[in-house]
Amino acid sequence: MKLGDNAGWKLDRHIPVALVVTIALQTGAALTWSGAAAERLTALELRSGRTDEVVERTARLEEQSQAMRASLARIEEKLDRAVARR
Repeated sequence: MKLGDNAGWKLDRHIPVALVVTIALQTGAALTWSGAAAERLTALELRSGRTDEVVERTARLEEQSQAMRASLARIEEKLDRAVARR
């Protein structure tokens, strides 16, 4: 085959219009589906970011509650010693 002999793809006139329309509709549906999937993924990423914040805040609250428990235990010990001295 020579390079000058219209090498490449040709569109044959025997291809039915219904086939072209079907392929166009399928392509449109695939693009719509992928756009919707991208939106869902973006929403999940945002939710995941918020979840990370909640996890971090929960960890901080747990640390603070442990510190409060330790402080409360020290206060109770001091009160018990003060009551025992009387």
